[in-house]
Amino acid sequence: MELKPLDYQLTVCKVGSLRDISLDDDFFFIGKTDEELSLVCRTEHAPQHTAEREDGWRGFRIEGVLDFSLIGILSKLTAVLAEEGIGVFAVSTYNTDYILVKEERFTEALEALGNAGYTVAG
Repeated sequence: MELKPLDYQLTVCKVGSLRDISLDDDFFFIGKTDEELSLVCRTEHAPQHTAEREDGWRGFRIEGVLDFSLIGILSKLTAVLAEEGIGVFAVSTYNTDYILVKEERFTEALEALGNAGYTVAG
């Protein structure tokens, strides 16, 4: 399985309104529940006004389109990182999964996954 690192820094934050989010950006995830409105985006595109904000994330995606019948992909990846004591923030799209780790552990995370048999692109 091939993992592709994203070449930009990410921010995870809580925003007050959808109006605070630029829907023209090429990379963002929005999660809305009855308790919060969360955003993951490139750090340089993070809204000025946030309820809470955490910068310093980096991410990678699982390359290709993952069939919904595949089981355990995310759990196997996160288990490798958990063994190294690396926390994750995961988000999923229809096609694939993205895993974010804190920037200071990013290289270590990719090395651990490479040692576990995953191919790291680029």
